[in-house]
Amino acid sequence: MRALVVYAHPCPESFNASVRDAAIKSLEGAGHEVRLLDLYAIKFNPVMGMDERRDYHERDKNEAPVAEHIDHVKWAEMLIFIYPTWWFGLPAILKGWLDRVFIPHVTFSLPDGQGPLEGKLTNISKIAIITTCGASFLATKFIGEPGRRTIERGLRHLCMPKCKTLYLAHYKMDTSTDESRRRFLTKVERSLSKY
Repeated sequence: MRALVVYAHPCPESFNASVRDAAIKSLEGAGHEVRLLDLYAIKFNPVMGMDERRDYHERDKNEAPVAEHIDHVKWAEMLIFIYPTWWFGLPAILKGWLDRVFIPHVTFSLPDGQGPLEGKLTNISKIAIITTCGASFLATKFIGEPGRRTIERGLRHLCMPKCKTLYLAHYKMDTSTDESRRRFLTKVERSLSKY
C-alpha cells in the first residue's frame, strides 16, 4: 500500500522523531511505499488567510494554495499521523494542515439541502494515529480525546467506507522511562507491520 506519514513535531531530538523512524521502518519492512510529510521541516503555514478562506468553496481556486499536499493525499491509500498531543488536541500545525488541505470538491462534497456530507477520499482505506500524551490514560479519556476524535470520526468519514483505524498512545510522557519508551516503539513497529 501507499502510506503517507504526516509528522508534526518541531524538535528533531524528540521521542516523536524516534516514533516516526520506527513507523517508517516497520511500514517499509512490510512492503509499503512510504512518503514522509514533515510539517515543521517544510515550514508548512497552518494559517488559512483571508483570500484562501474566501475561496474555500470555489472549485480549483481552493486547491491552488495547497496543491502539492492534495496530491500527496490523493496518492495515499493509508494515512499515518504521528504527533504529540498538546492540550488534549492536535498541534496547531497539524490542525491547520487539516483545515487547509481537506477542502470541498477535493476531499468532500457539500450536498444541496439537508443530505449528509459525501467523502471523496475513497482511495484511503486505513488511518493510523500514533501520539504521545503528557496526561494519563484516564485524564485523556475524561477530556474526551478531541485530537483523536477529529481524525477518527471527522477525517475518517471522508475516506473509503469501513476505513480501518489504529490508535496508539504513549501516556504520561512527561514521566516516561527508557523502558516505557522502548516498549512503545516495539508496539508501534509490531502494530504497523501487521496493519
